[in-house]
Amino acid sequence: MSGRQRVTQVKAGPGGAMTDEVGVVTGELTVATEALDDGGVAVAVQYTGAEEWYTLTGSPVPARAAAALADVHDDVVERVRRGGGAVAPA
Repeated sequence: MSGRQRVTQVKAGPGGAMTDEVGVVTGELTVATEALDDGGVAVAVQYTGAEEWYTLTGSPVPARAAAALADVHDDVVERVRRGGGAVAPA
C-alpha cells in the first residue's frame, strides 16, 4: 500500500454505511481511502472479502476539506463504526 491509500476492516454500526450504488451496506466492511491528485480523498467500501467496491456517499471528500489522508481515513472508519448511515465527511 502506498502513502496515497489506506485500508481498514471495520464492523459497521447500526444503520450501516450509505453507498451511491447499492444504498446501505452493513456488517463486516473494508474501508479504503485514496488521495487524489487535486488534494481530495476518494472513499470506497466493500463487504470484507468481496470483489465489488462501492462509493461511500459524499465521496470524494473535496480538497478544501481534506487535511490529511490519515485524518480523513480515521474519520470515515469511525463514522462507519458508529453507523447511522455513515457518509464521507464534507
